[in-house]
Amino acid sequence: MQIGLVTLFPEMFAAITEYGITGRAVRNGLLGLQYWNPRDFTQDKHRTVDDKPFGGGPGMLMKTEPLQASIEAARAALGKATDKEATAEQIGTKVIYLSPQGKRLDQQAILQLAQRRNMVLVCGRYQGIDARVLEAE
Repeated sequence: MQIGLVTLFPEMFAAITEYGITGRAVRNGLLGLQYWNPRDFTQDKHRTVDDKPFGGGPGMLMKTEPLQASIEAARAALGKATDKEATAEQIGTKVIYLSPQGKRLDQQAILQLAQRRNMVLVCGRYQGIDARVLEAE
């Protein structure tokens, strides 16, 4: 399984790839983790990734453009599975936004996700991400 992580803090995931069961899975080639930092897809000299909500309101959101660009880069890098016996669900790159407001991640959902060849996990920050990014996925 290949997992792309879109995160502002890729360094925080070193523990996952270096230690424990997931570390062994990475070393044995059962799991691949790649990281995309939205800051790498910004256009300004300050590498700004936060913005005021489009419709107004309190707090800050992750900017739409760098976030969408990093998701697309992750999708492109993960590519598509070529296994002829793979189902369409296994082949498609699912994008999952990790949020407390989302669906509950229970054992049944884990078993379904474990059948996939690849997926992109989007780690939010600030008050969340712009709804336009969610609608595009």
